[in-house]
Amino acid sequence: MNIGIIGAGHIGSALAVRLTGLGHSVYIANSRGPETLKDVAEKTGATPVTAEEAAQRGTDLIVVTIPLKNIPDLPKDLFAGVPAEVPVIDTSNYYPMLRDGKMPELETGDLTESEWVQQHLGRPVVKVFNNIYAHHIVEKGQPAGTPGRIALPVASDDAAAKQKVMALVEELGFDAVDDGTLHESWRQQPGTPSYGADMAADKLREHLASLGTERTEAQHKEFLANHAKQEQAMADQGISLK
Repeated sequence: MNIGIIGAGHIGSALAVRLTGLGHSVYIANSRGPETLKDVAEKTGATPVTAEEAAQRGTDLIVVTIPLKNIPDLPKDLFAGVPAEVPVIDTSNYYPMLRDGKMPELETGDLTESEWVQQHLGRPVVKVFNNIYAHHIVEKGQPAGTPGRIALPVASDDAAAKQKVMALVEELGFDAVDDGTLHESWRQQPGTPSYGADMAADKLREHLASLGTERTEAQHKEFLANHAKQEQAMADQGISLK
């Protein structure tokens, strides 16, 4: 496949390494221009391009993996001419303390992170790869049927795009678990028990079902508090996401 990756950070680079290793043609972009991606190209085997070129050359799949706060800064016509059937993956997470600042639209619980991204991009997105550590993408993929194989939740309002992305997740060595619509994707956001937990498929399905489909006010408060604690712990360790 031809895959465009917009964002050359930890997740973007990890996906590039795995996808080129599987024989896919990967075109990777960042905000500073392809001339700054020489090291990434050497490490991953991906071809450095501009964001616009990544969108146009990713004729089978496009991944948007940039800080949430930078989503509105993407070119407004980024997906002009990109066929509607090309899935767009969103890997983003909201980190108000460490990176993004407070975003009122995401504090109320009315919108999930990826619903907000979808509104800004102006086309359906598929949320995945947001709740696994980047180095686990590179190191922990296993053949189908391996006991304890890590499962990844996949959410989208576009059923066809979701199926294509779930097939890619399986190809990468992980069990793909349907997490419903984007409105239900709060179940895989930071602060929830599945975030970074590397659950097996049966456990993940059981966990997602236990949360229900509509986020309650109590759940929203609980997961916001959990995430704030996680961010503070990361800050105390000197971890920076900027």
